[in-house]
Amino acid sequence: MLSILKKDKQPKDVKTLRSGLLDFIKDQLRKAEGEGADIKGMHLYINCNAQDKFLYDSAVYINNTDLFKEEIQRIADDFDINLHAGWQFQVFCDEEVPPEAIKSADLGAALFISTKQKPTIRREAIAYLKVLNGEAEQAVYTLKSSGKKINIGREKNVQVADGYLRQNQIAFPDSSNHKSNKSVSRQHAHIEWSEEAGAFFLYADEGGIPPANKVKVKPEKGSEIKLITTEVGYHLKEGDQVILGESALLEFSYLE
Repeated sequence: MLSILKKDKQPKDVKTLRSGLLDFIKDQLRKAEGEGADIKGMHLYINCNAQDKFLYDSAVYINNTDLFKEEIQRIADDFDINLHAGWQFQVFCDEEVPPEAIKSADLGAALFISTKQKPTIRREAIAYLKVLNGEAEQAVYTLKSSGKKINIGREKNVQVADGYLRQNQIAFPDSSNHKSNKSVSRQHAHIEWSEEAGAFFLYADEGGIPPANKVKVKPEKGSEIKLITTEVGYHLKEGDQVILGESALLEFSYLE
């Protein structure tokens, strides 16, 4: 791992810094003209001086990085670079920069472009799921990217409609007197790690979609999201609260 070299040049304001970061990314994208469909994602590494952290956080819209992703998409459109459908964008702050990433000559930033040939930089991600309402077997669950699919439901071991046994790693006991447990389905939802996106995704299972008990997510900032199909997952983000059924409540975080 290599650290980004700090430069004497300091960003003057958020707008100038954002423009500089986008110019840096644009220069890398222009090298991919004609091969944009191979680009599956981008990882932007920020490693700046402490006094500049607020500027960098603001420049990349750290609380809603989809806005910065939209600006990158506009650059790609301007240069007729057709990025892979569903390409992913992530920002990593104050982490060592992998040697595969390209470092900016003037800014505290580096960029790794994920392609079919270089899918991702492998690292184990760890997150935590805290039970805020309802009674599960544990108060806090640890999620690891190296682990298997994590099932969520009522009871540890249940026989589902097709006759097979399902094991819920996050289980709400049927014997509990907590009323929130009663509206959790035996096969309510599951969480999977996506190598392509570099993130955990929440999926509703058969018992967690309408007209059965539902799965809802309230982001830390933004409107409530309802999962209405088993096919499309939700990208879990810091501070997301997940409601199972009527009132069983979980909170997702990368912080222990």
